[in-house]
Amino acid sequence: MKLIVILTALAVATTPTSGAAPDIDAAITRGVDFLIGHQNINGSWGGPTRTKGLNIYAPLPDAHQGYLIASSSIALQGLLECRDQRPATLDAIRKGEAWLLNILPKTRNITRRANYNIWGHAYGLRALASLYRHHRDPAQRAEYKRQALIQIHYLEHDEDINRGWGYYDFDGVTQKPSGTITSFTTGTVMLAMYDAAHTMGITLPQSLTNRAVRCLQEQRTPDFSYVYSRGFRYRPRSLINRPAGSLGRSQVCNAALRAFGDDAITNDVLRTWLQRLFDRNGWLDHGRKRPIPHEAPAQVAGYFYYYGHYYASECILMLPENERGAWKQKLATLLIPKQEKNGSWWDFPLYDYHYAYGTGYMLTILSRCQ
Repeated sequence: MKLIVILTALAVATTPTSGAAPDIDAAITRGVDFLIGHQNINGSWGGPTRTKGLNIYAPLPDAHQGYLIASSSIALQGLLECRDQRPATLDAIRKGEAWLLNILPKTRNITRRANYNIWGHAYGLRALASLYRHHRDPAQRAEYKRQALIQIHYLEHDEDINRGWGYYDFDGVTQKPSGTITSFTTGTVMLAMYDAAHTMGITLPQSLTNRAVRCLQEQRTPDFSYVYSRGFRYRPRSLINRPAGSLGRSQVCNAALRAFGDDAITNDVLRTWLQRLFDRNGWLDHGRKRPIPHEAPAQVAGYFYYYGHYYASECILMLPENERGAWKQKLATLLIPKQEKNGSWWDFPLYDYHYAYGTGYMLTILSRCQ
């Protein structure tokens, strides 16, 4: 009973109230300034430093490459989508683009136990799509499309033999992964491929997308929660699989299935889960900045916070245009106050990648809220 009271108070405390509209432009400028000031010399963002007593499993040599590419791609997408035209911002974009175009084709996965390259492929695709929208030069666009096709090929190669994508395969007994398929990783990949395909005119392999859709559908429960991973289909009412535990996953999974034509994802489903995200935000917020994954109630992990709101902003854009404004204001009003004093946003201490991905997510979110 005491826990219920605490979480109810958290949900109320984090639910945005009506009032003056938040200053989105000012928040974006501070976030951009942070990324400009913390870009690595080679053009990337983040790194394997800030180690602590407990870190997420990241076997060398390639796990940190996946982290670095993903966090840098999210940061680059944020800079591109916010349309900040200051010279320092454009210079940071140029350096980030040059680094990314050089490293993306070299993305690899040697250690099958941790397939973190999946995150690099997926968010690399999102950055390439943003670059394509940002630039008009035909030669540049041709290069972005060429690289996107490479990333889609890699994702097809790393699809699990049981459909979908995950990032752990501790047994490692098959050439293609046969480990833990997670609903949110599959949704992330699907939306990345969808963005690249619709932005650049790429035709995705139909059999691949059909398998991905089926993978998510079989992990969906009747209330449009999504189980954490495929194995949880047999324990759907475990805490992590209930609506509170699914708050950070339902947004990406609903958006992915909607994008690929699942008629079950109606506007009412999107509205219900957006409202639930605001009404029950305390469940997600209680995990924010906790150093141990899944230690919060309902086994929520901190790194689902800005991730979940990033995909919520995509769900908003799928609703009728005349509804979006109110949802955008709610989202901005909720998240802008969480900006740090240095201009960044972060939700989970992940080596030194969390500032880049948290701030990158937020810049894209706020650009969608403008």
